Amino acid sequence: MADVHHFTYGVYNPIAAYLLAFLGSFLGLLCTGRARDAHKRSRRNRWLLIAAFAIGGGGIWLMHFAAMLGFDVPDSPVRYDLGLTLLSLVFAVLTVGIGLMVVGHGRRSVGKTMGAGLITGSGVIAMHYTGMEGIRLSADIHYSPVLVIASALIAVAASTIALWFAVSVRGWVRVTAAAAVMGIAVCGMHYTGMAAMSIELHPVGPGPAAGIRPLSMLVPIILITTATIVGVALSALQAMTEEEFTDGVGTPKRGVHAEPPQPWTLRQSSVGAIRLTPAARAVATGRITGRPSPGPRPVPRTSPSPAPTAPPATSGS
Repeated sequence: MADVHHFTYGVYNPIAAYLLAFLGSFLGLLCTGRARDAHKRSRRNRWLLIAAFAIGGGGIWLMHFAAMLGFDVPDSPVRYDLGLTLLSLVFAVLTVGIGLMVVGHGRRSVGKTMGAGLITGSGVIAMHYTGMEGIRLSADIHYSPVLVIASALIAVAASTIALWFAVSVRGWVRVTAAAAVMGIAVCGMHYTGMAAMSIELHPVGPGPAAGIRPLSMLVPIILITTATIVGVALSALQAMTEEEFTDGVGTPKRGVHAEPPQPWTLRQSSVGAIRLTPAARAVATGRITGRPSPGPRPVPRTSPSPAPTAPPATSGS
């Protein structure tokens, strides 16, 4: 049996793996929280899809290959098959998405959550061992059945816990704590599966292995991580903006932000200036005090001045 190193770069690999698992879980839980508040089915599905990419792509798949950067066999070159590596990504995102769709619609129940957790956990197992199948070594890989079963149980339990958090956890503190627990569970499943592996070198000695180098995967991992975070953030921002301008069911809100600005005219300004609120109109008409309105003030009348009289005529005698 050959020596196998899982922490070639020391503690940096498990720390980086855990941070990716935590970040993906955190973003995914935030998105599922928004999905629960959505009133329209299409909008809820959008949030659940974003959460599937965040948890499956970022929290699980990126964590796996960030941890795999620390995997090394000193007696054999290590390479990765690109097709199987990308297939493992499809397994992670697809099965997490299916689980979220199951628990994200309808009433919450223990049976539904456990069934979705079994589906998602099976996908996580498929993701892990498909990625391991993509390893190219000048050796044969063997697995311990006991540890493989243990990793499968951890994957199902972690997936069930994650889906339960997705439909029940609210608030920043609880979401952060739940993401921390999910990160531990995902990393625990990965390293349990890695512990199940043993390497038997070929007797002819190490030969050239086809595939890409582990460090060559660092650039794609960084790019995919950045694209995932930016994509999730932009998609979430777009969905939040649409929800802000609608009432949750696709109908525009009646408000300042939803109504288009109207051209200003002098007539509108003068009419709006003399409009009274109902309370002010009631005060003006005397309805609140119970006293009759004084009405318009009478205009004082002035007595007409006497018309000038002609002087009496004088006789000519």
